[in-house]
Amino acid sequence: MTTRLLGDPVLRVSMRQIAGPWWIAAILGLSALPVLIGGITAWVGNRGDDGFVASVVSGLLAAVVLPLVTMALGTAAFGNDLEDRTLSYLVLRPVGRLRIVAPKFAVIVLMAAPLLAASGAVSTLIGLGDGRAAAAVAVGVAAGAVAYASVFMWIGLITTRAKGFALLYVFLWEGLLATFFNGIGYLSIRAYSLSIMHGIDPQGLGALEGNAIGLPAAVTGMAVVAAVFFLLTVRRLRHMDVP
Repeated sequence: MTTRLLGDPVLRVSMRQIAGPWWIAAILGLSALPVLIGGITAWVGNRGDDGFVASVVSGLLAAVVLPLVTMALGTAAFGNDLEDRTLSYLVLRPVGRLRIVAPKFAVIVLMAAPLLAASGAVSTLIGLGDGRAAAAVAVGVAAGAVAYASVFMWIGLITTRAKGFALLYVFLWEGLLATFFNGIGYLSIRAYSLSIMHGIDPQGLGALEGNAIGLPAAVTGMAVVAAVFFLLTVRRLRHMDVP
């Protein structure tokens, strides 16, 4: 199954479309920010401070870097096809819509999740000096990347202004509203990510407790969001009028 997916022509084309040099440079630059700040934290002697967890892990990595990186990749998965008017060539292929959506989703996840997990793990290890906390952050960030990938891929298919709508979603819903209204945490990918981190290492990442919901609820919510928006993308591609 994995070999078939990696050899899929849609995956190869999507990789070339999404992985432009400017996008790669921007994504690498964003992903390097937490590591840079983790290094500065260790250098000035504040290693292990809970302020690092609150400001870097929660405030920068989960709230900014994770959604922006996956947004850049996710909205481009179908957005580039819509802008170039090449989507018709994909849907005219004698394959099911699932066979088109799955490779594009795989490209986003394969590009975003390992990079973001590495950024989270390295920055946490440098900033806190705690291997368990670093592993917890990596798992939470990778899970968040999967869910965000599904949401942003769908947004990229339903509108040509995907990046604008995605930014509104990230900063209004995930940032502003989820910060001030605790109940929204049960409908927030950022809250799911932070809850997974805290659930894996509640001692080392105790500063995340205020943003965390129960670990089972976070894992379930993350899986439901990823599955629902993936299926919505398949449904949208099946019923839309392709230009």
